[in-house]
Amino acid sequence: MSQFEQLNLYSGVRSKEALASVFDEALRKLVKKEPTPEIDAQFYPYAGLSSTIRLREGRVYARVSDILAESPREVLFALACILVAKLYRLKTPAAQERIYRNHTLNPLVLDASHLARRSRGYKRTTSSRGKVYDLRELFAELNGRYFAGELEMPVLSWSQRPTRRVLGHHDHVHGAIIISTTLDDSRVPRLVVEYVLYHEMLHVKHPPRVVSGRTQYHSRAFRKDERRFHRFDEATKQLERIATSQRNRIRKRKRSF
Repeated sequence: MSQFEQLNLYSGVRSKEALASVFDEALRKLVKKEPTPEIDAQFYPYAGLSSTIRLREGRVYARVSDILAESPREVLFALACILVAKLYRLKTPAAQERIYRNHTLNPLVLDASHLARRSRGYKRTTSSRGKVYDLRELFAELNGRYFAGELEMPVLSWSQRPTRRVLGHHDHVHGAIIISTTLDDSRVPRLVVEYVLYHEMLHVKHPPRVVSGRTQYHSRAFRKDERRFHRFDEATKQLERIATSQRNRIRKRKRSF
């Protein structure tokens, strides 16, 4: 039996009516307007812990990840308050944020979320071979130089389109490293591409962990290893120049409209 199935053994499946009553209570608590809009709330098989809310023609539509179907009512109420506050642009009560965050950090909930992402979701990838740089080739070189060749090669891919802020990320659920095609350019030094890829490889070596109720992605050990990168200072300075150039290009584009 999977941990996702174990999570769903805590109690019976909640009805749409029961979930709607939770959102109705959240609306009355936060919005305090009469009459309260009609509510259509249901659990939905998202690929993870995603939940959504929208207001259309006087009716509130809420879709909550079915991973949370057996959660305590106070957790669902906390999530309802977060979504309602977002919908009406209100400040979310800190207590409700804390209740929901603590629940989602429960190991069973985390494992169920990861399982749902693996089984229901997919990772959009292109190819490891770009126009200028080959990520598989760079990975092999960095793996031998810094990790004694011990890192298992994940899925390596250039992003589908250039990105402005995130130039690389590691998806530990799908076992993939995605590097922005912004860097697959002859004007971008190889040193910069190597550094960004090395940073994401460190996420493979140092997976995220929960510390004091928060997910920690860059531990002290991670930061120590990061500085082992050859010409670290030069690489980070060049990366910052590229990021600044990107931001300036975006500002000029906005002013031209």
